[in-house]
Amino acid sequence: MVNGKKYKVGMYGGCFHPLHLGHLECMIKAAGLCEELYIVISYKAQSDIPLKVKIRWIWQLMKHIGNVKMIGLEERTKHKEDYTEDYWEDDCKKVKESIGKPIDVVFCGSDYDENSFWNKCYADSEFVVFPRDQYSSTEIRKDIYGHWEWMPQIVRSYFTKKVLLIGSESAGKSTLTINLANYFNTVYLEEVGRDLSELSGTDRYMLSEDFTRILLEHKAKEYRLMERANKVFFEDTDCLVTRFFMGFLEDENMEDNARLAEAIAEINSYDLILFLEPDVEWVQDGDRSEVIAADRRKYSDQLKEIYKKHGFTFREIRGDYNSRFDQAVQYVKELLAPMK
Repeated sequence: MVNGKKYKVGMYGGCFHPLHLGHLECMIKAAGLCEELYIVISYKAQSDIPLKVKIRWIWQLMKHIGNVKMIGLEERTKHKEDYTEDYWEDDCKKVKESIGKPIDVVFCGSDYDENSFWNKCYADSEFVVFPRDQYSSTEIRKDIYGHWEWMPQIVRSYFTKKVLLIGSESAGKSTLTINLANYFNTVYLEEVGRDLSELSGTDRYMLSEDFTRILLEHKAKEYRLMERANKVFFEDTDCLVTRFFMGFLEDENMEDNARLAEAIAEINSYDLILFLEPDVEWVQDGDRSEVIAADRRKYSDQLKEIYKKHGFTFREIRGDYNSRFDQAVQYVKELLAPMK
């Protein structure tokens, strides 16, 4: 309420590229002053942040309030300075037609003033400016991970980097995954198959459905954990590693599970893959394959070829455990460094 006044229809707009806490504060305050708040989302058709992603951000952040609606407005200029008054009036007309009722108030953050198009194009509406702190989408884009705390968690998850650790048995994947997650203060996905392969006490008696569960649960758990990650997310093995080890275990439904693994691989993507070479001591941990142990290099190279065949590139990690940790940390830090 501004000076005791409650508005019927209000509007707040922006590019939200990306959405930050300053935007969120303005939306919360604007929604509290209106019976209905329309949020106008400017977007480019070929933007690296699709309109649907921006809509999800705002919906998840504002759905509990209940009076917020969204409108997409496509930007037709490449650069902000090209957005002249001719475009202003045309876009204003589109927004008014979309809302379909008088707009009582237009809200803005203090990065805009009375000379902005938000004020000039909506002369019949009251113009309310909310003070806004240091938050800036421009500064975030320059160094996303250096301004991580400026964004709500749901926005952060969009920019989280995903790092996959792969390699043959006893290459130290699980230990390194946990060490990296702890070092970068984030979450990780452990190898789902470790527990599911022992439902009969040993992987020698796995059922076909166990492989199916491993493939599906691993992917589902990945989605859930990514929402909680802090800048980077670490994943111990994936569907192609599971597919590889199926060949060493009896699976009555091998062909169907292999197709499932291939289908998941098609939708998988990673920002960094670390391939751990088999040059640390072999440790028999439960039911590890003695066949693989007899020729670790051969089977490690086979696994490499599977990833190459699917179009994945990776960094090789070798040496003792400390060297592996140092190499991995350096690669991840490069991944999180500001763009030059």
